[in-house]
Amino acid sequence: MITLHALQYSRATRVLWLLADLGQPCERVDYRRTEAFRAPEDLSRVHPLGKSPVVEDDGETIAESATILRYLVEKYGDTTHRPPHGTPAFWRHEALLDYVEGSFAPVVLRAILPAFDGKPVPEQAQAELDDHLAYIAGERGEGPLLFGEAPMLADIQFSYLIAMLDRFGLLEGHPAVADYWKQLQRQPGYIAATEAAGPMVPPSE
Repeated sequence: MITLHALQYSRATRVLWLLADLGQPCERVDYRRTEAFRAPEDLSRVHPLGKSPVVEDDGETIAESATILRYLVEKYGDTTHRPPHGTPAFWRHEALLDYVEGSFAPVVLRAILPAFDGKPVPEQAQAELDDHLAYIAGERGEGPLLFGEAPMLADIQFSYLIAMLDRFGLLEGHPAVADYWKQLQRQPGYIAATEAAGPMVPPSE
């Protein structure tokens, strides 16, 4: 059975979501964040960078959310969380899956880090975030999700960062992305993951 090292309020919820969709169990090892909202030292014994999520399976240790999601659909022979291989939709999906952490995450961090300290988002960071949220709204098209009704790996991958933006009220002025977040929260896998491990992001005070 796969072992999932899951940090509180983290990207690990993405992995639990996919496992729930696939009907696959895991042995979950939970880690609580420190008062400074950092990962505890214990996680550095699992991965040198103290990362989460990390999965262990058949003697292999695998990190990075997108890699883990791809690994799981390959391991379990799933064909429902990506468009048909080799089609234009497949490659659009793969680009979006990598875009989340490769391009979107740095933009989100520049916006939410000041918000963590109760400070306004810098003007340049807000403008950059607005551009990316408009891009995501365009990629969503008619919705409700990125590729219609069924959640894909890219939808699961987007969930954490969009949840963080919603947590700090940074989806205001972007109704299509705010609605996308509502649709993500209605997915059975998301509901199962958060019921099992708690909220994806820290609750508002």
